Amino acid sequence: MALRRAVHWSGEILITAGVVALLFVGYLAFWTNVQADARAQTLTSNLVHSWDAHPHGPAAQAPPGPVPMVAGQAFAIMRIPRLGAGWSSPVIEGVTLPDLAEGVGHYPGTAAPGQIGNFAVAGHRRTHGQPFANLQLLRPGDKVVVETAAAFYTYQVDNDPNATIVLPTAVWVIEPVPGKATATPTTALITLTTCNPTWNSSHRMIVFGHLISTRLK
Repeated sequence: MALRRAVHWSGEILITAGVVALLFVGYLAFWTNVQADARAQTLTSNLVHSWDAHPHGPAAQAPPGPVPMVAGQAFAIMRIPRLGAGWSSPVIEGVTLPDLAEGVGHYPGTAAPGQIGNFAVAGHRRTHGQPFANLQLLRPGDKVVVETAAAFYTYQVDNDPNATIVLPTAVWVIEPVPGKATATPTTALITLTTCNPTWNSSHRMIVFGHLISTRLK
């Protein structure tokens, strides 16, 4: 009798644990995306409104000044046509978990949009809005557009991300000149990073690109 009772309660505990696990997976896979999407839309809307409130004159000819970047705050909007006509994400200064739960995160210390050097960002591939869920679809020649208060910067993808998978320790990908730690940058570059494979963080998928145009507002 005692053994039967023990088996019964063990089964109940396992079933309960399984239900809790399924609920947690559902929370990660669905609800975090709902929350992150709502927050990203709010941040994007707030950025656009703040820019509209302080417009740059159409006759301005000088290159735009440095983009102000404050930790934890959005400062740009990224659009990648290959990922869909409606795809966009705010760009947040920082790559902590709270930052990446709101959009694409900018690696502090790397170049600002349009600047000489490497504008490097990270984004989730699954959960928390998963802005880079389909990053593997990018191909050489695709465009990445970064909008700031003063300009639109268009970058062109240089590589196939499916062929550029590295370990998380490969910090050379976000160097001013990727893979050349002592080199002086002469070109405005962009690097997109995300986890690989899907639902795993054992490696990183990398997209490299270079600036091809700057359009002032």
